Amino acid sequence: MNIKLIAIGKTDNKSLQTLIDDYTKRLSFYIKFDLEIIPDIKNVKNLSESQQKEKEGELILSKLTPTDQLVLLDENGKNFSSVGFSEELQKKMNSGIKTLVFVIGGPYGFSETVYKKAQGKISLSLMTFSHQMVRLFFIEQLYRGFTILRNEPYHHQ
Repeated sequence: MNIKLIAIGKTDNKSLQTLIDDYTKRLSFYIKFDLEIIPDIKNVKNLSESQQKEKEGELILSKLTPTDQLVLLDENGKNFSSVGFSEELQKKMNSGIKTLVFVIGGPYGFSETVYKKAQGKISLSLMTFSHQMVRLFFIEQLYRGFTILRNEPYHHQ
């Protein structure tokens, strides 16, 4: 199985980007992982919130293939413990999915079209984090999930 994370807008904090790169490299020992950044939409000041979500939604959906399974990182999604998330990853791998795609939306979330296409939603926390930090947190949780599945000493119970 391949895992892809799609996010809107580049990470402009060099410290965060260094950590994202570190966990992305670590993750590559377990699975094929791609982080795909969709550039920020230009002239958003001229767009309504719903127009911005629609434009971002079109760009997100253009990055998918028909066989991809889409999971949104959404505040209203399902909450997992780290162990529970690792078990969910194992289920997805066992089900024969070729590519599992997670998406971090823009500042206003996702368009209805993206919600309808998604096969699931995951919440990382009840708290709100910056979209740049969520990338790091999510990639670290992917890495943690794979270390749990392999009984490696990274995660402590």
